[in-house]
Amino acid sequence: MSGSTGDTVTLTIDEVDALTQAVLVASNTSEANARSVTRSVVASELDGIHSHGLARLPTYCEHAKCGKIDGQATPTVEQVAPAALRADARDGFAHPAIDLGFAELTTLAKSTGIAGLAVTNSYNCGVLGYHVEALANAGFVALGYTNAPASIAPAGGKKAVFGTNPVACAAPDGKGGAAFVIDQSSSVIARSEVMVHAVSGEPIPEGWALDADGQPTTDPTAAMKGTMVPAGGYKGAGAALMVEMMAAALSGSTLSTNASSFGGNEGGSPRTGQFFIAIDPGPFSAGAYDERMAGLVAAITGQDGARMPGSRRQDARPRIARDGVTFARTLHEKLLGYRA
Repeated sequence: MSGSTGDTVTLTIDEVDALTQAVLVASNTSEANARSVTRSVVASELDGIHSHGLARLPTYCEHAKCGKIDGQATPTVEQVAPAALRADARDGFAHPAIDLGFAELTTLAKSTGIAGLAVTNSYNCGVLGYHVEALANAGFVALGYTNAPASIAPAGGKKAVFGTNPVACAAPDGKGGAAFVIDQSSSVIARSEVMVHAVSGEPIPEGWALDADGQPTTDPTAAMKGTMVPAGGYKGAGAALMVEMMAAALSGSTLSTNASSFGGNEGGSPRTGQFFIAIDPGPFSAGAYDERMAGLVAAITGQDGARMPGSRRQDARPRIARDGVTFARTLHEKLLGYRA
């Protein structure tokens, strides 16, 4: 262990990796499935997105132990049309099903120019941007959608119908990396951030959520019983609807209104879904993509104070790789308990 000070513990990235793998396997998850999830957790910590890193791990472990997630599930993937794939997570973690699907999606998209992957009977996939960035690193323009248990009301309504339903997009930079990664929820803030505040007891900023009566609240506990504020008002609700169509209806997965919580142990498998589109930019752009993308990036980064989406995450990686991950000692002790 790198070190500890008072109420916090600092682990190296390798230690985060080893701890995550160990607690998942100890919580009735196969080695292969745990490895897939561990890569995502480590990537989240490297990016500084702690709400989807170690903080999420106790819930993963609890759900695998109680059977809400089948940690031993073996996902499948089939080609259902010339440019269409469908992966079945089989009530297991989303990550192994997505990894399996991507192995075929990239090959298919290269041969057809564009291909889609639907993932069904799935679960929380962690940071959606993590997945589309992998496609961009492989040279594809990528779009990703995922639904979640209902937490956003439709425009004019008070009852939640949509999840926070993020959408992500990543573009290759022509050099084996990503020119940008956009990952944004349909709500003002991801619900996981409210969960973090509820655990810590800290109030949330006004404008994040509404209570059960549809009134603004700074109480994270009341927010968890209410709904999330859609980003941009009715525009955010519209975005959530589009994601719901792509991730749930188009993949044949459970609608957000019927999906069990990603937080509690009750309700059985959420069986939510994801949808990914991979596009080979070469044929569509007649070979001009790399030049045009470089020009677009230059037009943005050439302005003082302007930055590309995802640049803060990329900038955080070498720093966190060097300094390690610092988090609450109580969380560390809880995780060690799963490993025992």
